[in-house]
Amino acid sequence: MEKQIELPTRLNLDKPRWDQSKFAGRLKHFFNITDPRNALCSENELDSAKQLIEQYKLGLEPPGTREEQLWYAQKLYMSAFHPNSGEKQNVIGRMSFQVPGGMLITGAMLQFYKTMPQVVFWQWINQSFNALVNYTNRNADSETTNKEIGLAYVTATTSALITALTLNSFTKKAPPIVGRYVPFAAVAAANCVNIPMMRQKELINGIEVYDENGKELGKSKKAAQKGISQVVISRITMAAPGMCILPVIMERLLKYNWFRSVPLLHAPFQVLAVGASLLIMTPTACSIFPQTCTMDVNKIEPELAESIRQQFGDKISKVFFNKGL
Repeated sequence: MEKQIELPTRLNLDKPRWDQSKFAGRLKHFFNITDPRNALCSENELDSAKQLIEQYKLGLEPPGTREEQLWYAQKLYMSAFHPNSGEKQNVIGRMSFQVPGGMLITGAMLQFYKTMPQVVFWQWINQSFNALVNYTNRNADSETTNKEIGLAYVTATTSALITALTLNSFTKKAPPIVGRYVPFAAVAAANCVNIPMMRQKELINGIEVYDENGKELGKSKKAAQKGISQVVISRITMAAPGMCILPVIMERLLKYNWFRSVPLLHAPFQVLAVGASLLIMTPTACSIFPQTCTMDVNKIEPELAESIRQQFGDKISKVFFNKGL
């Protein structure tokens, strides 16, 4: 009897390498795609990674292509191309740029917070950076006009400035440690405005929801609300350790003469400390919730739920959607 030859199993490069239903799997995935080294890859490297993945899906990959080459190509692709549209994201808005970009801006906010010009300048820089990140990592199924982007940017930046300046005025007579927490309070408040504003089209019109096989079922505002609220929680969690623990460390270090005598080191120290925090917290915060969200059919809009039941009966109990990052 002739022995049957088993063909090697093809990889599914449309899905992350690790199980996304578990926190540990999501953490491995996001450590992989938020790796700051990904932001240093050239356009040619990114395009080559995309091409290899497309070739592999068609069964046309170059002879001798190894599994690790495919996983590395997926890592670069998922770090730089939008999961909905497949378009290459701008480098500053990618999650792989969150550590270098965030550490410089957050470190500066923590160092320069005492005068109004300092607060205004660094909050403006931070919210401009956040607005770009939020727009880049939105659910790309919902188109947003330049006017809507401009309005969202102005609203979010203004809210951050008002929060920061108001808190600064209240803390002038408070102990120094209290003033050091003003930047975090402003960032947390602004995130609650910036993210929903930059993604307002999703809240107004809803986002596409799908069945488990990727078949489009319709648009849901409730899905958008759930996804965006989870992103807000993740972003605040991402910033919290660095911005909450570092002020305590700085106040302790300032009690030592050797540290007070070298003020030029204070800003670099805070930048590096924030960078160390973000290196861990960026993938950790992104992993709190699955990027592909689910909702029970009975929790979405009644009219959409009814439409799904009419078409599919009780076969579909959950809908799936990309919440963004």
